[in-house]
Amino acid sequence: MASILDEYEDSLHRSASVPQGRASVGIPHSGYVNARLEKETPIFNKQRIDFAPPEKINSLVVSSNQLCMSLGKDTLLRIDLGKPDEPNQVELGRKDEAKVYKMFLDHTGSHLLIALNTSECLYLNRSVQKVRALSRWKGHLIESVGWNKFLGTETNTGPILVGTSQGQIYEAEISVSEGSLFSTNPDQYFRQVYTLEEESGPAPVCCLEIERGIEGKFFIIATTRKRLFQFVGKVPEGTEQQGFSSIFAVHADHLPSFREFPANLGFSEIAFYTPKLRSSPRSFAWMMGNGVLYGTLDYSRPDSILSDERVWVYPADIDITVNKPISIVLTQFHFLLLLSDRVKAVCTLNGQVVFQDLFLEKFGSLTRMIKDPTVQQIWIHTEKVVFRYHVQRESRDVWKMYMNMNKFDLAKEYCKDRPECLDIVLAKEAEHCFQNKRYLDSAKCYALTQNYFEEIALKFIEAKQEEALMEFLIKKLSNLKPSEKTQTTLLTTWLTELYLNWLGILQGDPSQRNLYLDTREKFRTFLSSPKNKDCLFNNRASIYELLASHGDTEHMVYFAVIMQDYERVVAHHCQHDEYDEALNVLSRHRDEKLFYKFSPVLIQHIPKKVVDAWISMGSRLDARNLIPALVNYSQSASTQQINEAIRYMEFCVYQLEETQQAIHNYLLSLYALCRPDSLLSYLEQAGTNPNRIHYDLKYALRLCAEHGHHRACVHIYKVMELYEEAVDLALQVDVDLAKSCADLPEDDEELRKKLWLKIARHVVQEEKDVKKAMACLSSCALLKIEDVLPFFPDFVTIDHFKEAICNSLEDYNKHIEELKREMEEATQSAKRIREDIQEMRNKYGSVEPQEKCAVCDFPLLNRPFYLFLCGHMFHYDCLLQAVFPNLPAYKQAKLEDLQKKLAATSQPSKSHHRPKDADTISLGKGQQSREQIKADIDDIVAAECVYCGELMIRSIDKPFIDPQKYEEEMQSWL
Repeated sequence: MASILDEYEDSLHRSASVPQGRASVGIPHSGYVNARLEKETPIFNKQRIDFAPPEKINSLVVSSNQLCMSLGKDTLLRIDLGKPDEPNQVELGRKDEAKVYKMFLDHTGSHLLIALNTSECLYLNRSVQKVRALSRWKGHLIESVGWNKFLGTETNTGPILVGTSQGQIYEAEISVSEGSLFSTNPDQYFRQVYTLEEESGPAPVCCLEIERGIEGKFFIIATTRKRLFQFVGKVPEGTEQQGFSSIFAVHADHLPSFREFPANLGFSEIAFYTPKLRSSPRSFAWMMGNGVLYGTLDYSRPDSILSDERVWVYPADIDITVNKPISIVLTQFHFLLLLSDRVKAVCTLNGQVVFQDLFLEKFGSLTRMIKDPTVQQIWIHTEKVVFRYHVQRESRDVWKMYMNMNKFDLAKEYCKDRPECLDIVLAKEAEHCFQNKRYLDSAKCYALTQNYFEEIALKFIEAKQEEALMEFLIKKLSNLKPSEKTQTTLLTTWLTELYLNWLGILQGDPSQRNLYLDTREKFRTFLSSPKNKDCLFNNRASIYELLASHGDTEHMVYFAVIMQDYERVVAHHCQHDEYDEALNVLSRHRDEKLFYKFSPVLIQHIPKKVVDAWISMGSRLDARNLIPALVNYSQSASTQQINEAIRYMEFCVYQLEETQQAIHNYLLSLYALCRPDSLLSYLEQAGTNPNRIHYDLKYALRLCAEHGHHRACVHIYKVMELYEEAVDLALQVDVDLAKSCADLPEDDEELRKKLWLKIARHVVQEEKDVKKAMACLSSCALLKIEDVLPFFPDFVTIDHFKEAICNSLEDYNKHIEELKREMEEATQSAKRIREDIQEMRNKYGSVEPQEKCAVCDFPLLNRPFYLFLCGHMFHYDCLLQAVFPNLPAYKQAKLEDLQKKLAATSQPSKSHHRPKDADTISLGKGQQSREQIKADIDDIVAAECVYCGELMIRSIDKPFIDPQKYEEEMQSWL
């Protein structure tokens, strides 16, 4: 194992370069560089708003990108941050000394409540320009408003909660109707539902929040200066519009659950973090005298929504007696505290100050800090200036905090897109698991890090944790790239050795049977893994050596099957006399080459099963390659075993219809040796056409002759058309067989006669049977009595031939009479032909003057014409034009040549006097006369009527319009 580790380490140093500045590399792949190419932007990025208020800013609220601020005594400025260049100014219309105390804007940015220091309250809707006084609210100094996020719309707030400076909680509803805008008071009702108290009596209601849980349950959070109250109750489905009085009524006689802290700022403020728009908050932060109470909100809890609470004390530089925090805002991982001259951001995970922003004195004292829950922007203002903070990549360093808290899953979640940080987390988690003796978990984490491979491996070896080492190697192997072949080879080999060692230890311990089976299954999964397939295949020789060195024949066979090394599997079974198993492997994987290699061995022991396997392979096996195995086997086997060889050869010949000569010759030899009764039937079934016979005729003849199969020899002679040899050999067997051979040369009467004479001579001279000789004479019409008589001895009396001689003489007389009759019939036929010729010469037809050509419909007698027996009449040139395109090419050429010759004879002579018989004068030696040329033209043109002859029949499939002129013809019709 140490040598493998050393070799692996050497391969790492050869194939990988160590990234500069790193403490460890491990199996080579790209290192991580932590250098920052440019300055990273802060999480909280401050921006001063380019706005110079004409009067001092009293109050500012933001929600849903709608900003409202109170300026001076009587001015209200509304700005849609989506259109910042279009501000809207509204006058409060107050003539007295009333000042804006606080402003409250709902989650939609539509409803604005303006609390005055004169215990009055005004209302302004986003869609109107006129401020309305809420008469029912008069006499109450409003400290907080709990908006209804579930029923509120742009024109109706739904039931809301209002907290006063005297500790009363009122339920109210404000509605604006488009049809009767401000025709009635917007406040629908205003009724008290509860009073909050501290130990000294009623206390101002600093904050109100309404949240809805599961199954119709509502949670109402209310805070005073020192206490945080929770009201929990269900509102029946469909009655939400009726308000929350039923929830407060439950606590009419007793206090609800609350948290109380001794210190007092004189006020308190609670902030919530909502991950997505209009979804429920996920966490809260309550700023009070003793610090900030931070926790999460669990809506599934029955009696309290607050969970995982902890108090983060204020930083050391905050003294609540001198420098109180003014406001608080909560983000995903931080809460921001507003002091008079600075902003501090504290991490909610560890309570550490991670950001501080100091404001210049020229801006004045900081007044308030609020957050727009819709766009997650933070706003701060003084009496002169407005600032805005953008929160950017707040979670960038959260992973480090979770890692230090040993919350590794959360740490990995927040650095999954930063591999350099993920590597640090994994290394820390791996070390933590190792120290806590969770070695398997440690191995899984170490395998994903960039630490030195050899250091980690030695760490597990020293701890004697082979199972964890194997897990580490497996994970490391799965992370290697395809190009890292050396490392893959070493890891694969090492894992194989570790598995075999571990299996060897477990196999000898009966109490570890289940663990052994589980480990064996893992090892087989490792061997059969598709990712390891190429590496195992390329290094299969080494794997085989390891398996052999451990004596693990079971896994050697299993590995050979995976590598598709079936030759090794079959050889293993054959060496252990497991012939059935070997044949099963061959049959299952159907490899032709393996069949050829192992069939000689298998057929010696299980011949029937082997032949069955061959037959199941069908045409995939080449029977010629199996013949050596069969020959080897048949030479030492019994007749019964040879029958298996014959069975396979018959399958090849009759089922597969093999035509290879070697196969047919071998089957023929088996028939000749063991099944003579099948030999002749095979030969007859093969036929007598030498071109369709697949066995070697000469080989078959020699084989049959050696084994004395004369009938088979006769058949082969017949196929070879050696009829004389066939008859000679057949006469040794059976005269009837010889007669069947003698009739075969049908086209050669002389040879047939010769063969029949052989048979007759054999019958007369060898068998001395005159009657049988006469029977031969009657069987062949070519033999006459005079041909047979020389074979008989001189002492034979004529009585034996009397009938035959008489029959012969009668046949001669009949033949003579027949010849006479044929001569008379020929004479009569010649006479009738001469009469028909004379009659045709005298035949004529009459043409009337008004007759017209059948083609051009012009008078017929104007030009040379033809008259056919059918009655059709054509001008010469019209008939020529109709016939010529349908003539064969050679006739067209001949017709053109005849026309040229006729034109040559028609040219005027240089002499002014032309002989009367010019048409009959010879045109020279070897040239035709004019009349002869005309006759030849007539034979071509007027051979038949163009309308009644074969020409019309042949043109029945000819289109009416020539395909080449079809487009032209079609255009002419358009």
